[in-house]
Amino acid sequence: MGQDSKNRLIKGGKMFVGIPREKKNHEYRVGGLPETVSILREKGHRVLVESGAGQGIGIQDRDYSDAGAEICSSPEDIYSKCQLVVKVKEPLPEEYPMLREEQIIFTFFHFASDRKMTEILLSKKVHCFAYELVEEEGAFPILAPMSEIAGRLAPQQGAKYIEKEFGGKGVLLSGGLGARKGRVVVIGGGIVGMNAASISCGMGAEVSILEISPARIEYLENLFKGTCRILQANRENKENEIRRADIIIGAVMIPGKKAPTVIGKEDLLKIEDGSVLVDVAIDQGGCFETSRPTNHNQPIFIIEGVIHYCVPNMPGVVPRTSTYSLVAAATPYTIMLADKGIDAPKNNMPLSRGYAIGNGKILNSNIITQ
Repeated sequence: MGQDSKNRLIKGGKMFVGIPREKKNHEYRVGGLPETVSILREKGHRVLVESGAGQGIGIQDRDYSDAGAEICSSPEDIYSKCQLVVKVKEPLPEEYPMLREEQIIFTFFHFASDRKMTEILLSKKVHCFAYELVEEEGAFPILAPMSEIAGRLAPQQGAKYIEKEFGGKGVLLSGGLGARKGRVVVIGGGIVGMNAASISCGMGAEVSILEISPARIEYLENLFKGTCRILQANRENKENEIRRADIIIGAVMIPGKKAPTVIGKEDLLKIEDGSVLVDVAIDQGGCFETSRPTNHNQPIFIIEGVIHYCVPNMPGVVPRTSTYSLVAAATPYTIMLADKGIDAPKNNMPLSRGYAIGNGKILNSNIITQ
């Protein structure tokens, strides 16, 4: 990257902003919409969009070009010309050679689950702004809408894979005449867990939430008003609940850090065969000891008779909904980065917390991998 480009990164100015097509398996979300392009163009920035970037959600190249974008035929064009690259998911190995020193990458990284990627990004001396670390007054404005969607999807995926066809128990969550309701246990009562429990209740299941924080327990009790059980997340309650569960949803997260383990390998022996574990925390390394990342082609595997669903980019199942929610939350910060470059965090605390790697150094200690 030339000296003029570096100066624009440091001092702001008119930037080349790139929106590539996502490379991850079955990832149809896109980092920007035609509306994003229009806003950036109004501010004088040039926007390059890789051909087909929005095709998976019904947005054509013409829609982007009508908004003022320049359509590129390859990701190499995006990475070679743009100072700011806006994505959805972390760069994959085939993208590493395209990364350039001083380039700004704005996306979900989930560093805690990928030490090798973290080391490569450090060696490339790119500026990494992580969606999941942008924090404002204790909230995570870009992560939150994806957590909501993942939470709402979790019981749907659990209900699907508990069908007999996939090796499940063959239980219908709403039950039936003379048949009990399905039992869903949600571990963690944050945004993911709250949404997972809400959808599970709506599907007619018998639902329990295990939560560690007394203040959060009180909040959830007031919210659900007896429609599901709210329990302290201790060993006794956990063991009692998993023994009778049909679906267990892991919904615990420490922002930026590896998720804590809440179900150990030995716990699988206490869970009935054909039950389903849905690990929503798999992006951050997973909260079940036996979890490993899967994909939308092969989303499940079975250990000790227990089905594991561990797809990292779960909101990618509903890419249209997810893209519009994600872009709505991320665009204000995208504009700041385009306008101010790496000076943007100086006047914006949420972005400063999201600034994870810069100049070959880790700037947010939460991302240190284990």
